[in-house]
Amino acid sequence: MSSVRNPVGPQPAAVYWRRRIVALVGLIAVIVCIVLIVSAVANGGGGGATPTPSGSPSNTLAPGSEEAADEGDPCNPAVIRLVAVTDSNSYGPEQQPLISMTITNTGSVACTLDVGTTEQAYYIVSGSDPIWNSVDCQTNPAPLEQVLEPNETLTTTPFPWDRTRSSPSTCDSERPPVTGNGATYRLSVKLGDLSSASDVPFVLQ
Repeated sequence: MSSVRNPVGPQPAAVYWRRRIVALVGLIAVIVCIVLIVSAVANGGGGGATPTPSGSPSNTLAPGSEEAADEGDPCNPAVIRLVAVTDSNSYGPEQQPLISMTITNTGSVACTLDVGTTEQAYYIVSGSDPIWNSVDCQTNPAPLEQVLEPNETLTTTPFPWDRTRSSPSTCDSERPPVTGNGATYRLSVKLGDLSSASDVPFVLQ
């Protein structure tokens, strides 16, 4: 035990201590290398390559996804809801229905949409009979770009239907009135290529 604490030899004790320290450092380095090799083998799962998932998610969104447009970009048609509106569901003999539409952005981001009269169209039918539409005799239509916030609803300016049939050939002449006496009519609307999901019935006395 004394030879360990007090090295014996022809050289000074400091020389033997330095040799022992170098040997100890070398031993520690060997142990560390062994530990690293064992760890690498264990993490490699037996040496097999880690598979790359074939369906990795990305930032690319499928066409038709509402988030495919950034805020302020043109609205995705899938998130726009149109609803036909009348100011009543029944009108007396002298009353003219006021018609309009609501336009709602059901998406989660603000977007831009042309809501002008160039895009608006109103259609009135009775059964399968097309009675009147706003396109036949429209004058001075104009575009109107509008930013729609998420869940925002716009209402177009209501205007009266004069209870007549329309056609392009009668725009500058007197048009025939439609039947009242409890007859039911239905209003639907369009905005560009978008259409209301359903129409609105109303009665003319």
